[in-house]
Amino acid sequence: MNILIFQSFSILVKFIEFVILIRVILSWIPLDRNNLIVKIIYALSEPLLYPIRQMLKKSPLGDGMMLDFSPIILMFILIFLQRILAAFLLY
Repeated sequence: MNILIFQSFSILVKFIEFVILIRVILSWIPLDRNNLIVKIIYALSEPLLYPIRQMLKKSPLGDGMMLDFSPIILMFILIFLQRILAAFLLY
């Protein structure tokens, strides 16, 4: 049962990582934001990225950052959660 929970969480993490990666790539390409696929990617990723952006705005770095580091921070958080879950469920 523990392995099933961990594998399910791992699949969810991989899906989120894939969506975030697609979103980062889409941000570099000038596309129409009204495209259905673009809307779906943004709808799936924005609820995860928005709180991180808000915390970054309140940090000493403030709003003056030229790059959006929220996808990188989200990836680190997901990896961290995955390792914690593995430690509790698999060992």
